[in-house]
Amino acid sequence: MNNLSSGAHILVFPYPAPGHMMPLLDLTHQLALRGLTITILVTPKNLPILQPLLSTHTNIRPLVLPFPAHPSLPSGAENVKDLPPSAFPAIMRAMRQLHTPILNWFQTHASPPVAIISDMFLWWTHHLACQLSIRRYMFSPSGVMAMAIIYSLRRYPPERNDPSDPNGLISLSKIPNSPIYPWWQLQFLYSTSYVEGDPISEFMRDGVMANMASWGLVFNSFTELERVYLDHVMAEAAHDRVWAVGPLLPTEDDQTAPNCGPSSESKGDIVSWLDTCGDNTVVYVCFGSQAMLSDDQMEQIASGLEKSAARFLWCVKEASGYGVVPQGFEERTVGRGLVLKDWAPQVTILRHRAVGAFLTHCGWNSVLEGLVAGVPMLAWPMEGDQFLNATLVVDELKVATLVCEGAQTVPDPNKFAQFVSEAVGKGVTRNVRTRALRVAGLEAMREGGSSQKDLDGLALDIAQGVSSEYEGGHEK
Repeated sequence: MNNLSSGAHILVFPYPAPGHMMPLLDLTHQLALRGLTITILVTPKNLPILQPLLSTHTNIRPLVLPFPAHPSLPSGAENVKDLPPSAFPAIMRAMRQLHTPILNWFQTHASPPVAIISDMFLWWTHHLACQLSIRRYMFSPSGVMAMAIIYSLRRYPPERNDPSDPNGLISLSKIPNSPIYPWWQLQFLYSTSYVEGDPISEFMRDGVMANMASWGLVFNSFTELERVYLDHVMAEAAHDRVWAVGPLLPTEDDQTAPNCGPSSESKGDIVSWLDTCGDNTVVYVCFGSQAMLSDDQMEQIASGLEKSAARFLWCVKEASGYGVVPQGFEERTVGRGLVLKDWAPQVTILRHRAVGAFLTHCGWNSVLEGLVAGVPMLAWPMEGDQFLNATLVVDELKVATLVCEGAQTVPDPNKFAQFVSEAVGKGVTRNVRTRALRVAGLEAMREGGSSQKDLDGLALDIAQGVSSEYEGGHEK
């Protein structure tokens, strides 16, 4: 990998939730390979996650700052993965208290960073960068389509014929392909930003605009997947400093990328069990690190898996407030199913020949991992941008089947069983679109691919900013 950045020093600032942190650390690895000198800002409990990067790259160093307290957050809130999505606004407001400590660090550093790359949820770093007269690059762990819609909701507020109707349809005519959603699917994205006079809403609304106003926009996606939305974002931003650098995952032939995820002692046992299964016969069920399923939902999922007679690998979360696996289910399905009550090595699982379908909440990381593995998806979007991601994979790309919608919805076990059995039934083969997108994703991250070129372009843009006259977040 060529040194494209002349050793320019940057600050990387991840949002402290696994789904946000892991892809930005993968991006950090890629930028380190291109010669950047990188400081990564983390809170104390996340410092161990950096160890693979720190042991791989001598040009990466940590900056550890305490996780700020906030009256709306419980003690120990640094474990963001254990908090529901509704806590995100409070976490974001708490993280903003790091503005002054970071500013002090910059002002006392012998060779401070020339740019900041920070998560979309840390939008206030745009104002910090302006204050320091350096560039801020927004990193989005969400897809380009999702970010385009979130921005459009702010810039072009939708009209509602009946404000009391949660099922009223909203047409987003400013977005390519004019997607249509019932109001209840957009309400979280919209209401957290548009309640006039509410301080949290004002904070969130300002964030949408600050992200778009940043010097550059970096997405964990690839051109071949979301080309029309990349073009749209460039038009809305009125510049071409938009880079699609994903999928930010280790490729099958790249052994240099450190594994920044948690370790799992059961990884070998999981692979061994999958090795005993036929090709495309296992449905992998996982709803991410934060979805909170109720006991009723867990019961119906278990019933559906049992009725389907299909092989399955089900990842569940054991924590206070989460539903539990029904008693006796594991005994009744022993031999053809495996329930994981620990972190799952998802990339490894999805790439195994035995996995024929992926039941997912449509979080963007899971979507990308499923696409790159070439595994057809069964979509159950639950909240936030997951509904937008589902539109992309179900309606536009046609590599997923919608089986359920909503965080509170309880599936019909008979219909659920039918979806599962049809997805991994005898003779089922992966469709042409699924195979083509897998190839496109892998090619994007190979030498000469679209994402590799965008990574090179991003590193060069950072290096060029070192010598540019820069003031207030905009070049003179």
